[in-house]
Amino acid sequence: MTSVAHVIGNGKSAGMYTPAKGLKIACNMPQAGIDNLYTTVMVDFKMMKAVHEGVFEVPGDWTLGARPKKWMEMRNDFYLKYSKQIKEFYLHLPKYAANYTDFNCGHMAVHYTANKLKREEIHMYGFDSIFSFDITSAVDLILPSPRDNLNTQRLTENWRPIWFHMFREFPKTQFIIHQVKGNPLIKVPDNVEIVHPKRK
Repeated sequence: MTSVAHVIGNGKSAGMYTPAKGLKIACNMPQAGIDNLYTTVMVDFKMMKAVHEGVFEVPGDWTLGARPKKWMEMRNDFYLKYSKQIKEFYLHLPKYAANYTDFNCGHMAVHYTANKLKREEIHMYGFDSIFSFDITSAVDLILPSPRDNLNTQRLTENWRPIWFHMFREFPKTQFIIHQVKGNPLIKVPDNVEIVHPKRK
């Protein structure tokens, strides 16, 4: 039987997720309606700071990247308070990512699912920036982020190429990207399938 996972990002198309069998992995802030979440992946200082300051809560287990780990090394009180929620630290940085800043939360969540969890079929929701220049995120409603030309440049020069290389790194993994409309703005290999909603 094929091992399945669902990675739910924070773009608008995350709303396409419907309850399904398989592991559920969230990015930054779990969307409403996701039951039995396996873990929430977080990679940014700003997420740790917001949780620390009580801006919002992230329920369930956490899988954290290198920058949250560094944050906790500086904030021992934070680690002691939330250590029971930390499932693990995922510190792997693939060679095609120049640094942890370019390797964003969505990248890490999908790479973690393919590399560490060894899922053979990975469904992706809310990864709209693969298809457009819309880099808005549900997290922006609580933690506003600059969406300027610098991020647009990072999108074209760093973020999208990382997806291309990641899909190629795991040729035996089937990546199924659920998207409202449009075609990907990167070349995708044969192990990537784009699924649009069925017309009624």
